[in-house]
Amino acid sequence: MDQQPWWRGAVIYQIYPRSFQDSDGNGVGDLPGIIARLDYVASLGVDAIWVSPFFRSPMADFGYDIADYRDVDPLFGTLADFDRLVAEAHGRGLKVVIDQVLSHTSDQHPWFRESRESRDNPKADWYVWADARADGAPPNNWLSIFGGVAWQWEPRRRQYYLHNFLTAQPDLNFHHADVRRATLDNVRFWLDRGVDGFRLDAINFCFHDRQLRDNPAKPVEQRVGRGFSPDNPYAFQYHYYNNTQPENVAFLRELRALLDEYPDVAALGEISSEDSLATMAEYTGPDRLHMGYSFELLTEDFSADFLRATIRALEAQMVDGWPCWAISNHDVERVASRWGGDAAPAHAASLMTAMACSLRGSVCVYQGEELGLPEADVPFELLQDPYGIAFWPNFKGRDGCRTPMPWSEAPHGDFSTAAPWLPIPPTHRARSVARQEAEADSPLQRFRTFLRWRRSQAALVEGSIQLLGDTGPVLALQRRHGEQAICAYFNPTPVPQTVAAGAKPHTVLEGHGLLAGELRGGEVVLPPYGALFLACR
Repeated sequence: MDQQPWWRGAVIYQIYPRSFQDSDGNGVGDLPGIIARLDYVASLGVDAIWVSPFFRSPMADFGYDIADYRDVDPLFGTLADFDRLVAEAHGRGLKVVIDQVLSHTSDQHPWFRESRESRDNPKADWYVWADARADGAPPNNWLSIFGGVAWQWEPRRRQYYLHNFLTAQPDLNFHHADVRRATLDNVRFWLDRGVDGFRLDAINFCFHDRQLRDNPAKPVEQRVGRGFSPDNPYAFQYHYYNNTQPENVAFLRELRALLDEYPDVAALGEISSEDSLATMAEYTGPDRLHMGYSFELLTEDFSADFLRATIRALEAQMVDGWPCWAISNHDVERVASRWGGDAAPAHAASLMTAMACSLRGSVCVYQGEELGLPEADVPFELLQDPYGIAFWPNFKGRDGCRTPMPWSEAPHGDFSTAAPWLPIPPTHRARSVARQEAEADSPLQRFRTFLRWRRSQAALVEGSIQLLGDTGPVLALQRRHGEQAICAYFNPTPVPQTVAAGAKPHTVLEGHGLLAGELRGGEVVLPPYGALFLACR
């Protein structure tokens, strides 16, 4: 395993800076706060940290609207703080991955401020501008993910500009060569500062259809997926033309050529398209992105049937690429609530993480997942997320998964000396790091034990994958690397399950820290949310 690139099979711990640790008492987390908690992160057994945006920003979308790609927002610290973070992480054996938001900027970015002034300035074509229709309506029917029309009128140019996200997030025109060069220069800036990789936000949104063709309507029964409920008009269309254009592949090759100039760095693309698994396969490989992840496991679907279908579909298409899996992040309901529900026992969260970490690929683990934190219920008057405010009460937005880390049971959870930017609910403080450190079988301790055990199993880190038939409510798979083969059985249900182990000789593997099943003759007997790992041939 030592000869493999660090990112193949890595467990990457996502840190949402606003909510990890506040060092200066303003209620918002920052880079020095992350540094102060790096010993904790290293103790988890993860391989890398992914730090969500910390760049200069007006914070309309909490940092995903960037006004300066080459500086740290004062809210989070300074460039010197970032350099120290990289050095301190590397000193603990942790790689550092940072977000790059390439497809759009803030409307406060100097590029956009210049572009919006006229149709003939040096950056006039750096964003997606289009004339109105004869009746003054937007140029086509494209919609914003955050609801409503994806075009905003700019009176200075007497044109519309495209925004696939908030109106404060205008889309760059990647058909313009100067835009691509400037974007790559920004990436190089962080490579030169020693980062080990990038998580590329909405990477399939870089290019738009030059002809600005209308997106076709989607039937009512297909208006599902990634939180796009029928309440959000974004679900009413097939998004064939406002993202995932063929020109994007050539740009990914340019990006990969830049990354290949630096030793042992990696790019992970976030992909959300009409066929995300197919796009993952298309976007990853030796001359494209190192890894890709989509939202297949970030939905409410949670069953062995769904997981088997997802694995089969991806493995059939991804020949040269390497997948990355995530079961929670800063954009979706926390997995303990989404997949487990209120009645699930504490160890259910451990089973969910272990299952994701047993698939072929790398894994992104969101902060707090190791604690089994449920979704927080943030009252309307304390909501910060514009997405949730716009769609309240049917959709409460993303604040429920973004509340600060509960380090202790203190009123502010030892996250800050001041009131946090989002409240820490009592249910989270009851599952604090301090409390779980003292409990031998807590989700935190199971998480550490499993990752330590996984690291010693080459088949789980970098092996091939094969499904062991359709085993009903149990997910059964085999991972193989060289002479080692591991058969893994997972019961993601609240009731005991029994399945046939097959005719192969088996030896029970121990030390993984999960609630374990048994091998009885030729059968695998699993408790609720239990697992069994077998050495097999």
